[in-house]
Amino acid sequence: MNAPETIVPPGTSAPAGKIMLVGLGPGAHAHLTERARAAIAEADTIIGYVTYIRLVAELLEGKEVIRKSMTEELDRAIEALERARQGRKVALVSSGDAGVYGMAGPTFEVLFQAGWTPPSGKPGDIEVEIVPGASALNTCAALVGAPLTHDFCAISLSDLLTPWPAIARRLDAAAYADFVVALYNPKSGRRTGQIVEAQRIFLRHRDPATPVAIVKSAYRPRQRIEFSTLERMAEADIGMLTTVLIGNSNTFVRDGLMVTPRGYANKYAVDGSERATRAGEQAGRSLSSGLDGWLATIRASGRNARELAAEYRLPEDYIRAALAHPPA
Repeated sequence: MNAPETIVPPGTSAPAGKIMLVGLGPGAHAHLTERARAAIAEADTIIGYVTYIRLVAELLEGKEVIRKSMTEELDRAIEALERARQGRKVALVSSGDAGVYGMAGPTFEVLFQAGWTPPSGKPGDIEVEIVPGASALNTCAALVGAPLTHDFCAISLSDLLTPWPAIARRLDAAAYADFVVALYNPKSGRRTGQIVEAQRIFLRHRDPATPVAIVKSAYRPRQRIEFSTLERMAEADIGMLTTVLIGNSNTFVRDGLMVTPRGYANKYAVDGSERATRAGEQAGRSLSSGLDGWLATIRASGRNARELAAEYRLPEDYIRAALAHPPA
């Protein structure tokens, strides 16, 4: 659809356009932020993947709507720039958060390649606003309990733009380092082997019984939640609308809730309503096995870097440097 032509009177400058990168959250209107609603209301033109447009169809009356397919991200960004150059306000919508596997990155790439710079008050400057939304990572975690209360990362299994060896290295590093991991884009009609390879990589480092939560279409009409294990996860119903949450070595499932402990048990013993600090620990201070305590331990051990590296699963050159560095 062509945008209505903007008429600029002689001797005047074109009005300043604006691009709003709007995160829609999981899709339910109850989880759409107030600013996201206002941005859509403010916009003259709405651009997005057809499924995302459908999520906010009730808010689009009287607006120019440009629908694009899944693989046309750069086309969406180019359309947004063209409309903004005409002085129009554009809402470029993404599910979840626009900055998490969303349209923020591709849009800035297109803008910078076109010579755009952040507004400096000159006539015709194009303003860009990022409107955050709840990502799939957050929304899926909320549905299954508290799996992200310790260190975590997100990895996309889509190899449409990223070489598989790069993805595999990230999977291996995250699995080895015991992160809770959210797998985005785990499987599609054409990409069926990536989730199996990810499982195989994780099984090199993790217990087969590690809890896994599989959430499909979070907060949408066809929402589906399944709990599984690392050993069985590839057998589950997984697709492009699925996020897979793989727990760490301490994650557990109880009464239908997946929980990753924050680490309080390392410092405190809780008996009923009583909390006591464990021997050798101090409230409000680093653990006895924190950096200073650990350095003191390895320096006093009399063991060499190779032995210590094997015990702590750390690079030998890092251990060697730690042993050689004088105490603070």
